[in-house]
Amino acid sequence: MSIEPAKGIAGLKGALRYVRAYRDQIFVIKLGGEVLHQAEALAGVAAQVSLLSSLGVRLVIVHGGGPQASALSRRLGSEPKIIAGRRVTDDIALEAVVMSVAGQLNVAVLSALRAHHVRAVGLSGVDAELVSAHKRPPVQVVDDHGHEQLVDFGHVGDVERVDPRVLETLLQAGYIPVVSCLAGDEHGSVFNVNADTLAESLAVALRAQKLIFLTSSPGVLRDRNDPATLVTFADPDDLASLLASGSIAGGMRPKVEACIRAATGGVERTHIIDGAAPDSLLFEVFTGAGCGTMIVGRKEKATYLGVDLAALLG
Repeated sequence: MSIEPAKGIAGLKGALRYVRAYRDQIFVIKLGGEVLHQAEALAGVAAQVSLLSSLGVRLVIVHGGGPQASALSRRLGSEPKIIAGRRVTDDIALEAVVMSVAGQLNVAVLSALRAHHVRAVGLSGVDAELVSAHKRPPVQVVDDHGHEQLVDFGHVGDVERVDPRVLETLLQAGYIPVVSCLAGDEHGSVFNVNADTLAESLAVALRAQKLIFLTSSPGVLRDRNDPATLVTFADPDDLASLLASGSIAGGMRPKVEACIRAATGGVERTHIIDGAAPDSLLFEVFTGAGCGTMIVGRKEKATYLGVDLAALLG
């Protein structure tokens, strides 16, 4: 296959301003369970992470592992229960989450990164008191069918605080932390924390420039069954309207809620993209148009590197 030199050079020139702007900035990248499940997709993400790291971007990776934890729960004799995109975590489900997420999946991510010469360190929110949480009390939730019900989520934790010092130490030393979605409390209890919420909490605590969700969806869709309805650019008010309309459901709901909190909590840009698409992370980061959904704090006034995003992405 021949390469057109003019296009290649133009692309490099276009990316250069982003390379300069992102050096020494912190990005938090959340890997979805679907991406983790596909070896080829995980290897592709690892290669892109390696490139970003070589360009001076400081990266923190957060992962869950819902599909893998569900499969292990079934092997342990317990059918998983998911309500409004969040897992009900009984004793067996917690055991499955700890074994699959903090064990097998964390090592799988580290191994994929090592294959691309990335120096990464695996840990969970329990390590070094990184994430403190309390047991979520029973709460009223609206399920994907619009029905309200009182739900006890079991061993599910709500984040109380983040102490990012261990992450800052690792980043300063040139390592990439890979954080699994567990948290603890002062009594020694361990909680399953929604990985989207965890990623958002870490991004806010680290004052990250970007929070990027790598999912199995091309981004936020007005009609979740029609990729042509992709929302390329949004602010928290836009997302709140989509949530209220019922357009966003299932596992996309906690991601969108996390984006709203991150955007209002000081994270400059949040993104939801298809993590399995080739080079999607690089395309989203180093091009003006991107490839998924970008969320900013105030759409009508948002400018980025001198570009009026509202005019560019409409």
